Amino acid sequence: MPTTTTAVPRGLAGVVVTDTALGDVRGREGFYHYRQYSAVELAQTRGFEDVWHLMFHGELPDAAARADFTARTAALRHLPREVTDALPGIAAAGAASGPLAGLRTALSLLGAAQGFRPVYDLDADRRREDALAACAAVPTLLTALYRLGQGLDPVEPRDDLSYAANYLYMMTGSEPEPDRVRAIERYLISTVDHGFNASTFTARVVASTGADMAASLVAAVGALSGPLHGGAPSRALDTLDAIGSPDRIDAWVRERVLAGDRIMGFGHPVYRTEDPRSRMLRGIAEGIGGPLVAFAVEVEKHVEAILAELKPGRELHANVEFYAGVVMELCGVPREMFTPTFCAARVVGWSANILEQAEDSKIIRPAARYVGPPPPQPVPAP
Repeated sequence: MPTTTTAVPRGLAGVVVTDTALGDVRGREGFYHYRQYSAVELAQTRGFEDVWHLMFHGELPDAAARADFTARTAALRHLPREVTDALPGIAAAGAASGPLAGLRTALSLLGAAQGFRPVYDLDADRRREDALAACAAVPTLLTALYRLGQGLDPVEPRDDLSYAANYLYMMTGSEPEPDRVRAIERYLISTVDHGFNASTFTARVVASTGADMAASLVAAVGALSGPLHGGAPSRALDTLDAIGSPDRIDAWVRERVLAGDRIMGFGHPVYRTEDPRSRMLRGIAEGIGGPLVAFAVEVEKHVEAILAELKPGRELHANVEFYAGVVMELCGVPREMFTPTFCAARVVGWSANILEQAEDSKIIRPAARYVGPPPPQPVPAP
């Protein structure tokens, strides 16, 4: 019997493909959540490890559970020898592509070295152990690849630092200031998960085949590497550089909007109101202060006014990438590490989605509409 097919919007926009208990984005309300909690409230009140625990175990930890979870994940930051020995070669081979490209290779190697097996063959506890190992290793891999690309030696992780503090420490080689740690931690929490975006959906598609944790995460990283998905924080900051000064804002923005160009850092495929992540990050940036922040706020105000004038009814506002770039710049994160930093947070959301998908044995296998020449046609003689 032929399979029944149903036509859906391009890009699966608005199509519900499964049930999830991990969270949701309510774009018309400007609200998103992790499980039953507001993601923004979690970022304002909790640490990264608490949110990681919530995504993996379904509940926020008490003090004892937090201490245990933090110690367990910190111990997993250290890489197997087979991986550390290979990182210089990976960094050299991908020197022009950067740490995110190298992460694809490094994650595959990590999965092999750690003996990751197909999630289809594992019980829930073993899947979670593989996910914890992968998530804990990603910041170590990213920072090592970055430093090797800069001609510097990697910095060994420290078990006594939080996830965010250790990430900044491994990147810079210096213990970061607490206010910078907290700013980056709040950013990391705010980007752990965000519905069925391209990389999360990709991770779930691969997981639905029963593939191992590393394979599913490598696929997600590949999706994130596309400039339409994960490359916007540095590009949004490049926009501020291109504008240069307040007196150039209107002319610069109008010229590009009228030319049909996209203003990086503005607009979102889901939100029809202010992006709640942008609102929170603007507050973080304003708490740090300085000329860059003042200029960014001025640019945001003018861009939104011009977009409202030239594209009425579109509801185009600053998205998470606009102020994410500002916050990371203020906290000393180099621009080539903006998207890798996003990845260091999103790996937790990807992994939680992989764990959830692994509980369902149904493979994700959509159909395509054929629009080529009508078959069958005779094959021409050679």
